[in-house]
Amino acid sequence: MKTIISIHNVIYSCCLLNRATGLNMVKVWFLVLIILSNGFYSNGADMQNFTVPEVVNIGALFSFNGSFGRSVKFAIKAAVDDVNSDPSILGKTKLNLILQEDTKYRGFLSISEVLQVATRHTVAIIGPQSSVTAHVIAHIANELQVPLLSFSALDPTLHSLQFPFFIRTGHSDLYVMTAIADFVDHFGWKDVIAFYVDDDNGRNGIGALGDKLADRRCRISFKAAVSPDATDEEITDVLVQVALAESRVIVLHLNTVWKLKVFNLAKNLGMMETGYVWIGTTFLSAVLDMESPLSSDKMDDIQGVITFRVYTPDSELKRRFVSKWKNLTQADSANGGPLGFTPLILYAYDTVYALAHALDSFFKQGNRITFSNDSKLSVLQGDNLHLDALNIFNEGPSLRRSIYGVNMTGVTGPFSYTSDENLANPAFEIINVIGTGSRKIGYWSNYSGLSVLPPDTLYSKPVNNSRESKTLLPVIWPGDTDQKPRGWVFPNSGRLLKIGVPRRVNYHEFVSPVKGTDMFQGFCIDVFLAAVDLLPYAVPYKFVPFGDGRINPSATDLVRRITTGEFDGAVGDIAITTERTRMVDFTQPYIESGLVVVAPVRKAESNAWAFLSPFTPMMWAVTAMFFLFVGAVVWILEHRVNDDFRGPPKKQVVTILWFSFSTMFYSHRENTVSTLGRLVLIIWLFVVLIVNSSYTASLTSILTVQQLYSPIKGIESLVNSKDPIGYTQGSFAKNYLIQEIGIAESRLVPLNTPEEAANALKKGPHGGGVSAYIDERSYIELFLSSRCDFTVIGQEFTRDGWGFAFPRDSPLAVDLSTAILEMAENGDLQRIHDKWLLRSACLSQGTKLEVERLNLQSFWGLYLLCGFACFIALLIYLIQVTRQYFKHGSDELDPSEQGSSSGSARLRSFLSFVDEKEETVKSRSKRRQMEKISYRSSIGSSMSSNKDYAQSSPYKNFCANDAQSSPHTTDCANEA
Repeated sequence: MKTIISIHNVIYSCCLLNRATGLNMVKVWFLVLIILSNGFYSNGADMQNFTVPEVVNIGALFSFNGSFGRSVKFAIKAAVDDVNSDPSILGKTKLNLILQEDTKYRGFLSISEVLQVATRHTVAIIGPQSSVTAHVIAHIANELQVPLLSFSALDPTLHSLQFPFFIRTGHSDLYVMTAIADFVDHFGWKDVIAFYVDDDNGRNGIGALGDKLADRRCRISFKAAVSPDATDEEITDVLVQVALAESRVIVLHLNTVWKLKVFNLAKNLGMMETGYVWIGTTFLSAVLDMESPLSSDKMDDIQGVITFRVYTPDSELKRRFVSKWKNLTQADSANGGPLGFTPLILYAYDTVYALAHALDSFFKQGNRITFSNDSKLSVLQGDNLHLDALNIFNEGPSLRRSIYGVNMTGVTGPFSYTSDENLANPAFEIINVIGTGSRKIGYWSNYSGLSVLPPDTLYSKPVNNSRESKTLLPVIWPGDTDQKPRGWVFPNSGRLLKIGVPRRVNYHEFVSPVKGTDMFQGFCIDVFLAAVDLLPYAVPYKFVPFGDGRINPSATDLVRRITTGEFDGAVGDIAITTERTRMVDFTQPYIESGLVVVAPVRKAESNAWAFLSPFTPMMWAVTAMFFLFVGAVVWILEHRVNDDFRGPPKKQVVTILWFSFSTMFYSHRENTVSTLGRLVLIIWLFVVLIVNSSYTASLTSILTVQQLYSPIKGIESLVNSKDPIGYTQGSFAKNYLIQEIGIAESRLVPLNTPEEAANALKKGPHGGGVSAYIDERSYIELFLSSRCDFTVIGQEFTRDGWGFAFPRDSPLAVDLSTAILEMAENGDLQRIHDKWLLRSACLSQGTKLEVERLNLQSFWGLYLLCGFACFIALLIYLIQVTRQYFKHGSDELDPSEQGSSSGSARLRSFLSFVDEKEETVKSRSKRRQMEKISYRSSIGSSMSSNKDYAQSSPYKNFCANDAQSSPHTTDCANEA
């Protein structure tokens, strides 16, 4: 830009010189070229003289007085020393580390400390220690364009477009929250309690946990937030609220300053006993590592706790650093106490190395380090803050890009960034505190999820997301038990579960209120009470009636009240339908009950033609046709070889008819002698056996069992008719018939009581009633127990069951389902059913609806098989006869017809051949062959005696004349 401005100034000056002195333009442009060449030469010399700076200032902002800060200080200093001693990274350039104490460990008061570092012309700052501080000073980093590298500020929201110069060199809390969500889902828990510090880091971390749990259909049921400066009394008050909550899975998201204080207070409240699940984020593993070894009292406070530790693969670089670390901290341990080793120390070391590699790439790209005044701060020069001392790092964006382009192998393993500017391959160890120490029960990585194998061994293998592959080692839970905690209890708040129960107008055998009390009785109530008694815990509940008692309430409305929180569950005759399962969770069905059709029936009167009833007209016609067809086929196959199938035409027609229909009773006199005929007959007799048996069974049922008749044949006939249909008021049958079956709503008539339904059926569609009544089978069984003039028509056209309804993901629904299955296995469910629903059967229960006539659809396979066999037999027979004809029958044509090409003559000859008995044809053919042989032998003996005579002129003339008169005569030719 400066060069362009200089060119413009030179040209402008030369133009003025031309006007003043009168020089021509050629000389002016020559003067411009000389000036520009000197300028470019000067700029090139400046570029050649550019050298990489000898010292680069970097800052570090931590609370170095604490144990964690002291450890970080040693790690950063060691990394700077190693970089400065390695000329392969920055060559002769040295890193100058500026340590700044973050004494307040708070956001606002840390501003002055970071400003002190910024005034030293630092190109990057390592830190801060907490996410709260990072949220504040990240704005300063943005303004000054100084990259802020932090491995301990892990708030997920810091990585956003709002803070482009905040660069995380550790793994975000988003990943540990994902690991915790997978852990919770692995053990089947649905609700967790979040206990956290109410600051930026705590709120945002728990927000990420809630999102990850929601992805797995889990949730945070209670958020227990505490102030960063909370006293023991305040923490205890919050823990008491947690103890009164339903969930027993507690996730702690604190910082290392809190150490193990919460666990000690929880133990005093009895919250570290059996049934609780405590999961700590990475803060807890950091405390365990830094404070190791812990006293026995502190270890007793955290028995059975789960925590997550950042996983770093084992390597030679890591082992060398750990060995070096012991030497570095040995002298300081005597002064300030022992320094524990945490994975964050490794990330502190790699952060310096990553910055060094980024600076090396930065300089190799031709960048230099320059600072300029911030115009936004120039207006504040007169104040006492001296903000004019702050300068903008001009090449900050370039260095930021170089940092994200680092790809190295450090003590933490491979160190590189993904496209979303996060460190690649986040992974954690899952730690279970046991006895005097802890053990690893598995790993988690964003590549493979939960696993008992180290993540770095799985990166080269295909991803396996099956639930069976997500395994962990056994866990010892609080209370020193390996039994998986249920994860929830009923709240100790004294609140009873409000269980909605429908107040039915009819069928009180299922649900009915007990007069003078607020209790209910019936089949559904007894099943619920028996299932609750099987649970390993007490269920505080109360029944709340739903409905006005005048009309049956809608079960769908009752279920919908659960979603609004009016009810905590619903017990009663509630069918499990698709619409309702979208709103709540149901237990295992405790009774099967689909929709059925009930219609009036009357006795079917017998008549003289009852013997024709088993088959439909089409079945009779096809069967008769096949009798004739098979008889004709057998006649064709037997006609040339069997005398029983020969004779005058009238006799042969009678034979075909007799043979055909006599096979029905297996009384045919004619024997079959051909192989093809026998094959066809065997298959046909098999068909006749099946048809006869079916006919006999159907006719027996018609004549011996009392038959009932109804014009309604099932739901299909109702759909095709226009008659009104009854249904129970409040039943889901109405919506099903309208939406699924397609019946017009105007045809549906609501009926409240069984008496109304019976009267409507008796009146019929033409008397102001209904043609059929549709309800669930469980109701219909009671309805028909005392009403013998109605019956179920057809089959159930839905497959539903009844269950108890609870809110989505309710653990009570799962436990009650297990109890219902146990009741079904031990017979309790059947005993309850017999107690309430076993009624004396109607006397007409032995009757049957009109037997359906057997139609062709049930037998077409048999007829197809028989027809195919006949076709194959006829085809083989035709081939055989054709071969015999060309072999034996072609010589039988008259001499006058042999030279003719008439097809009719050959057809007559072929049909005559087919009609002739095969034995006669073969004997005649054999006789002719013998005659030919005898004739040829007699001709051969006379050939020699007649040879001389044949050569004489009279004989030649005779043969010539004879040939002219009879062209077919061959005697002369043969003799010649």
